[in-house]
Amino acid sequence: MIKLVSYAPASVKAVFLIALFLVIISASTLVGGCGNGGATSPASTPSASPSAVASSAPAPTPSVEEIPSYNMSVVSSFPHDRNAFTQGLVVEGNNFIESTGLNGRSSLRRVEIRTGKVLKKVDISNEFFAEGLTTFQGKIYQLTWKNQKGFIYDQKSFDKIGTFAYEGEGWGLTHDDKNLILSDGTNKIRFLDPATFKVARTIEVMNQGLPETNLNELEYVRGEIYANIWQTDFIARIDPKTGKMLGLIDCNGLLPPQEREAGTDVLNGIAYDAVANRLFVTGKNWPHVYEIALKKL
Repeated sequence: MIKLVSYAPASVKAVFLIALFLVIISASTLVGGCGNGGATSPASTPSASPSAVASSAPAPTPSVEEIPSYNMSVVSSFPHDRNAFTQGLVVEGNNFIESTGLNGRSSLRRVEIRTGKVLKKVDISNEFFAEGLTTFQGKIYQLTWKNQKGFIYDQKSFDKIGTFAYEGEGWGLTHDDKNLILSDGTNKIRFLDPATFKVARTIEVMNQGLPETNLNELEYVRGEIYANIWQTDFIARIDPKTGKMLGLIDCNGLLPPQEREAGTDVLNGIAYDAVANRLFVTGKNWPHVYEIALKKL
């Protein structure tokens, strides 16, 4: 036996020595592990690389900026024609100038705020469904829904003095100190040059990263755009520079259930009295215009 081992090929000897070495290493490892109560020695624990830690951690959730919410209280209530399908509303001294819609019922009106009495009225041709309006530099600008055509009137006499064109639908209209501001039912608001009616710029209104569509009647209030959100009882407050939502006004319950009839439609119509700092709202075929005050929730 000794002779056979001493003359075994070198490769066999090498295999035998390697196997013996592995047995010795395994035994020493087992002894060390038992000495730590079965736990792996800290020195033998592989340290994870920074990249491995980063890849195994959950991705951070993007923060969503909460939009300030406001409720409202009624300061005063004023009579309003139930047959007025209100599309646009602005303050003119002690009166409103109002645009009403529907084919065959569209009109331009001057209405006394205190009594709701219609002081002057211009009926619009049956082919047009009138929409929002605004007053700017002694003129009244009134949109139509799908005709891509607007009307210009002398503010004092209500005489029609011109027309203007725009692409897409017309929904709401207001102005800042430079441009007419138009909504079309999307989340886009266009700023129009009142001399050429070309688009000067456009903003997109976003609500927590999503487009806020159905922007309807507009009013420029203390450097912000207020917009009815069609088919809801909410009014959006919008940054005219960026389109960012600055707030959401909850008008739920403004018109009591007992005041609603079959023809009573949605909240629509915002007017701001910059002289007296009064904010008015109404709806389509509503019996009242309300002066409201806002309170941040």
